[in-house]
Amino acid sequence: MNPFDENPPPQESDPSFERPTSQPELTPAPLTPLDPDPRVAVEQLPPPPQRVYPPDLQISWSWLHLIVFLFFILISLLTVQTIFLAAYAPHQKMTTEQLEEYMLSKPQVAIGSTVVIYALLLFFLYVTLALLRGQPFWSTLGWRKILPKSDGQPRHPVIYFFVGCGLSLLVFALTSVIQTPENTPIEQVFKYKYTAMLFVATAVLIAPLAEETIFRGYLYPMFARWFGIVPSIFVTGVLFGLMHGPQLGGAKSLIAIMSLVGIIFTAVRARTGSVFASYLMHLGYNSLIGISLALATHGFTQVPTNH
Repeated sequence: MNPFDENPPPQESDPSFERPTSQPELTPAPLTPLDPDPRVAVEQLPPPPQRVYPPDLQISWSWLHLIVFLFFILISLLTVQTIFLAAYAPHQKMTTEQLEEYMLSKPQVAIGSTVVIYALLLFFLYVTLALLRGQPFWSTLGWRKILPKSDGQPRHPVIYFFVGCGLSLLVFALTSVIQTPENTPIEQVFKYKYTAMLFVATAVLIAPLAEETIFRGYLYPMFARWFGIVPSIFVTGVLFGLMHGPQLGGAKSLIAIMSLVGIIFTAVRARTGSVFASYLMHLGYNSLIGISLALATHGFTQVPTNH
C-alpha cells in the first residue's frame, strides 16, 4: 500500500470489507490406460541375461589374441628354419631336392627344428595366458580331470588310450584300401635311421602334448563360443588335418583321413570337457603307429612299404 494513495483499501473493521474467496482446487484429469501414472516410480528394466558357458569353454582370450598367435607362428617358422639352415646347410651348391635330402639326414635339423617350434608356441601361450594374467596354465587350456558321467561315458582314463590305439587300426585299414601317393615327405624320413627314431619319439612324447594343447585346448573352446559346439568340432578337426598336409605331401585322401582323426579327437574333448581325454587318445594313436613303423622297418633300417 502506498501512503500517498487517495483511496486506501478498506480495513477489516470497515462494513464494506469483503473477505477474498478461496481459489477452487484443481483436480487432475483422469488418466487414460495409455498414460503412465506419475505417482508410480518407473522401474528399471533388468539387463539381458548373459550366456553362461560350461567350465571347459570359459576362456580369457579372444580373436585378437588368435591373430597375434598366428603371426607368432609364422615368425617362429621362418626364424627357426632360417637359423637351422644357416647352421647346418652345406657350403657347396645343391638343388632343392638335394638340400631336402641332406636336411633329412641330419636329425638335429629335421626333428630339432620341430621340437623348438613346439616349445616356442607353448611358451607364447604360457606367457600371454598364464604369466601375464596370473592364471594356471594347464587348467586354463582345458587340462582337467576326466569326470565320470551317468550316460555310459568311459570312467577310467586308460580307456581313452586304448580307444586311440583302435583308431590307429581303423586308419591302417582305410589307407590300405585307398590309393595314396608314394614318396611322401613323412616316408622319406625313414630313409635315415636316427631321423626316423627321433621322429617316432617326438610323435609319441611331444606331438600329442603340444598339438592337443593348441588345437583342443586353445582353438576349440574359442570356436565353440562363436560358432557352436558341433561346427567347431569339424572346423578344429579339419585344421588339424591341414596342419599335417606338408608331411603327407598334400595328398587329399591322407589329409581327409587326418581330418577325420582330428574330428574324433575334438569330439572326445567336447564330450568329456577335458583335453586330457583327447591327449590320451592321441597318445595311444601315435604310440601304436610308432610301434607298427618300428616293426615294419625292422628297427628303422628299411623304408616302410606301407604308410
